[in-house]
Amino acid sequence: MPKRLIQQRRGKGSLRFRSPGHRFKGATAIRKYDDIERNESIKGVVKDLYHDPGKDAPMMMVHYENDEVIIYPAPIGIKVGDNVESGINAQLMKGSILPLSKIPDGTLIYCIENKPGDGVKFVRSSGGFAKLIAHEERGIVIQMPSKRNIILTGNCRAVIGKIAGGGRKEKPFVKAVNKRMAKHARSKKHETVTASTMNAIDHPHGGGGARNKKNKSVRRTAPPGAKVGSIAPKRTGRKRGKK
Repeated sequence: MPKRLIQQRRGKGSLRFRSPGHRFKGATAIRKYDDIERNESIKGVVKDLYHDPGKDAPMMMVHYENDEVIIYPAPIGIKVGDNVESGINAQLMKGSILPLSKIPDGTLIYCIENKPGDGVKFVRSSGGFAKLIAHEERGIVIQMPSKRNIILTGNCRAVIGKIAGGGRKEKPFVKAVNKRMAKHARSKKHETVTASTMNAIDHPHGGGGARNKKNKSVRRTAPPGAKVGSIAPKRTGRKRGKK
């Protein structure tokens, strides 16, 4: 009897291929964009530094004066008991949240908003940071980790510092099983060989030697075991006049 295909097992959604969301501590966020953020500032204390199974970066739990609790990635050099501030009048120190218009040029920042009040959108992974390049009339120029520059409005907020945990990517996998388990733990698909080189029992495109003449187009309602290749494509093949 042929074995069950990997895509059948993944599509079924069993525990082996399901993300363990019940172990995640909370979502990454900063304070809501309220009157305190617009007109003044509020102080907070770092109560805890911990590891969240759903995130790569160390997380910190900040308790503000109004009994509000916010969770976001911890910057390098911060410790439990340190003070942070959030708002337009906040002091420039690690972990504080300020509008981009109040941050000097050359400052390292992370957890950046795309629009005022829309929450954390850019630079959230471990070891990540962006740099505030310049204040211009058209907006604030930010150099992203990819070295690409973007322009945001001055009311967008960001956290001061560089996210901790930057050495995570430097740790060698040593052997292939470690790479598979690292991706398996986050329910990600790991590297596989080309489907056409597999045996017929391993993949719908397998078998037939080096040349596979089987149609790669499948319908959108195909079951998980057969839903591979070009799913409901509008057209396939080479267009006329193009080499």
